[in-house]
Amino acid sequence: MAISREHVLQALSTVPVDASGTNLVQSGRLSEVLVDDAARVMFSIAIRPAEAALMEKVRQAAENAVQGLPGVKGVFISLTADRPAGPAQSPAPTRPQPGPGAGAAPSKSQRIPGVRHIVAVASGKGGVGKSTTAVNLALGLKALGLKVGLLDADIYGPSVPKLLGIQGKPKLLEGRILEPMEAYGLKVMSIGFLVDEEAAMIWRGPMVMSAITQMLREVAWSDLDILVVDMPPGTGDAQLTMAQATPLAGAVIVSTPQDLALIDARRGVAMFKRVEIPILGIVENMATFVCPHCGQASPIFGHGGARTEAGRLGVPFLGEVPLNMSIRELSDAGRPVVASDPDGDHAALYIGMAREIWNSVAEGETARPTPRIVIE
Repeated sequence: MAISREHVLQALSTVPVDASGTNLVQSGRLSEVLVDDAARVMFSIAIRPAEAALMEKVRQAAENAVQGLPGVKGVFISLTADRPAGPAQSPAPTRPQPGPGAGAAPSKSQRIPGVRHIVAVASGKGGVGKSTTAVNLALGLKALGLKVGLLDADIYGPSVPKLLGIQGKPKLLEGRILEPMEAYGLKVMSIGFLVDEEAAMIWRGPMVMSAITQMLREVAWSDLDILVVDMPPGTGDAQLTMAQATPLAGAVIVSTPQDLALIDARRGVAMFKRVEIPILGIVENMATFVCPHCGQASPIFGHGGARTEAGRLGVPFLGEVPLNMSIRELSDAGRPVVASDPDGDHAALYIGMAREIWNSVAEGETARPTPRIVIE
């Protein structure tokens, strides 16, 4: 039987949200309910931050109700505080509103069970080597003796399975919790494990936010010192979801040296600063190409732009990674350079940057509160 939006709403009308018996459909808390071609259902439930623990039970009841419908292949539901709960209203612009002062621990509902610190690796635009950088930084942190996880949150272009040479699907544990995949000592989760490799991810904002929320909170990450999140490029829904729903320890911005990429890198830095996420540093990727035959260095994308930009913005500069054939070849083969050649010069670059990131994170051992997105 083909699942429809009406079937989903009928199931959700059996889920109560308060003691008076108001159901989820009547409550006005539902976003648009989306059903994709693969029979996956996505929507969000609007809450106030103080309701998070209580409404998590409602979210679970809603998931069970929809999952029980014949033909449903997957359910993605998130709790969002980006608008006041209540009847639907016309869209209004949002602005980030900081939470309590820095240094206060986040509420228990905000923490990711078993994860000590979370770091986002982001870029203002695609094509700058963000995912390759995220994978090698995660392996660099592992080389420091840390317990490390890697979340591929790049919904539209998940490349971590390819970069780490992982195939297959994660196991479903008790309570609909996913067991992460493993490679090179990393615990790994990606939407790429759950969808066909050639499937077009034509997903709207609520679907993206629900998927990221579930991959964060419904995975058995176990005991991790740090979780590295490979973010989608840009400054949209995914970044705001991470900032709102996750106690990020900080963000790393990846850029190539040329002016066009740096314009977008500035936007990334500005967005994370706006929601009070510390910038742990900027990485200049594809900095210089050295010809393997003649040894001549060619700054194909320019050189030093990211270092200059980091100084101008007052954020740390983590280092330069050259445009190198071995990094590309090993990445394509699913054998990242830090794992394949741990004693080489390129691995040393990533491990050095990972050490700086960990030192910055460890200095701010007391987790910062997450910002709240409010309606003006």
